[in-house]
Amino acid sequence: MCVGAPGVATPPDRARVWDLPTRIFHWALVVLVLGAFVSAKIGGNAMVWHGRLGLAILGLLAFRVAWGFVGSTYARFGQFVRGPAAIRAYLKGEWRGLGHNPLGALSVLALLGVLAAMAATGLFANDDIAFEGYLVPLVGGDLSGRITGIHHLLEKLLMLVVALHVGAIVFYARVKKHNLVKPMLTGWADGKPCESARGGGARAFAAAVLIALAAVWAASGALLPPPPPPPATEAPAF
Repeated sequence: MCVGAPGVATPPDRARVWDLPTRIFHWALVVLVLGAFVSAKIGGNAMVWHGRLGLAILGLLAFRVAWGFVGSTYARFGQFVRGPAAIRAYLKGEWRGLGHNPLGALSVLALLGVLAAMAATGLFANDDIAFEGYLVPLVGGDLSGRITGIHHLLEKLLMLVVALHVGAIVFYARVKKHNLVKPMLTGWADGKPCESARGGGARAFAAAVLIALAAVWAASGALLPPPPPPPATEAPAF
């Protein structure tokens, strides 16, 4: 007999796919990436906010990686990251399931990977004027300049990955008549009640948040030794 997840009111022919932490992560990431992009284009004093937004993005990514192991069913990497056989089955129309399909999983991994690379290189980058990433003292000026170039190249790659991601969402909505956005807003999708996501409770959430906070704390330069004090100036002798 097919029954819903314990403690969850499941409508008939509906399944709870995306848990609240996953949905908050998704939309918070959208807002922060847009903010980081705009602040980078503005430049100047806005670069301070660009750095802060980059730290926040890094924290979100650390949370998502942790949640990919301890979160609820469809948020776990082990559930949606499959091999070539699953991708072939999907392309043949033989795949059935909830959550990310095998091809969509590649899009998710690409997006997370590019964002992680951007956040990491941003910690060592500079804008040649007044702003430096939080960990620039670890690499020095010359290497920071080269990493900054990589950071700018990754921006172009990110725009491509985001365009493909949005394009896939539009394709599914227009061609396959399958709305991928609504489940990420409500958490629910068409399916059997017994297929509702399980796991990812309060303890798992707390552990993922602690990992995210630790990542932000370390990336902010908190572990770096304090800078040496400025040399004392001697009063002129008369």
